[in-house]
Amino acid sequence: EEGLEKIKTIGDAYLAVSGLPEEVEDHASRCVKAAKKMLTLLEKRNEKSGIKWHLRIGIHSGPITAGVVGKKKFTYDIFGDTINIASRIETAGEAGKINVSAYTYDLIKEQFPCEYRGKIDVKGKGELDMYFVQ
Repeated sequence: EEGLEKIKTIGDAYLAVSGLPEEVEDHASRCVKAAKKMLTLLEKRNEKSGIKWHLRIGIHSGPITAGVVGKKKFTYDIFGDTINIASRIETAGEAGKINVSAYTYDLIKEQFPCEYRGKIDVKGKGELDMYFVQ
């Protein structure tokens, strides 16, 4: 519905991207909208289920490299520091919340209220400013 493209699952993590294969101006807000929908659906599911699932969401924006990899079995994948930072943003988040980087915050701050979390120490990246989307 928001036009995100699922790239892959990695264990219990789900990697999706907005703005591929076609570039879109509002890629960051599309990600936040999709994240909000995912959290709402999970809340509804948990109301009826004895087993409660929890979701932690991290969003970062920036340049990536995309392409097809493989010789016998082809897979579309994305690479680059933006992907690594997005993973770290997710890890530094909290269940039931959408954690975004300062770069993504700058792209969405007019549409979504956010709470500044401060500088959070991130493995291999030092301290990064992070925000929770309200």
